[in-house]
Amino acid sequence: MSNLTQFDLPAMLNETGNQTNSEAITQTAVVIGASGGIGSALIAHLQRGKEYERVISLARHGDVPIDLLDEASIAAAARSVAQQHNAPRLIIDATGVLEDEVCKIEKSCAEINPSAMARAFAVNAIGPALLLKHFVPLFPKTGRCVFVKLSARLGRIGDNHLGGWYSYRASKAALNQIIRTAAVELRRSRPQAVCVALHPGTVDTRLSQRFVKTGLEVQTPELAAQRILHFVEQISTRDSGGFFDQMGRPITW
Repeated sequence: MSNLTQFDLPAMLNETGNQTNSEAITQTAVVIGASGGIGSALIAHLQRGKEYERVISLARHGDVPIDLLDEASIAAAARSVAQQHNAPRLIIDATGVLEDEVCKIEKSCAEINPSAMARAFAVNAIGPALLLKHFVPLFPKTGRCVFVKLSARLGRIGDNHLGGWYSYRASKAALNQIIRTAAVELRRSRPQAVCVALHPGTVDTRLSQRFVKTGLEVQTPELAAQRILHFVEQISTRDSGGFFDQMGRPITW
């Protein structure tokens, strides 16, 4: 046991990834950020489906509160999932911030605010890294399991031709690197696991409404959820560490 990685299971799970009081893995899915437009649509689709017997919704103001700015709450939420449910086979992180009372979209570097940039990184990059730290160890060591993190095409460095949006672009680029790095580590302890970043496209939610431009395909949250879950069904271990769009097409970094 001297070669344990960060992604080895906590003590409350046995070596096969099951809880110690269960002999069979119940198909469990976890959606983090379940109160948002995409997150709530994902919960609805998963609950209507038959693949997952248990669907766990986690949100900042949920029954088990989880706040990406508070690692203790993330750890507590992961413990709650581990203690009350079998090892999850699917975890989707639908959290993120584009603009709020602190984060503002910068049109030029003159508008960069260190506090706003720090918050963008805290929510869009550091928070998801902490989710990986505490939730990926809940995955079983054998069998297919998937971690999907919703990202954004604006994090693609090679596709930046317009500039601006410094904090959002940079935090999403950092997120994509975190997902890539986690996939490399995960492959060592759980060879059948998949860890990917997914750009869900433009979705008609409160956060995106004022940024929608003519000519863009704007999806309903319901359609976005359908596409995300179809993507989950199609991906394999060879895709782990990749960055994809809502149709499952690879996005270059």
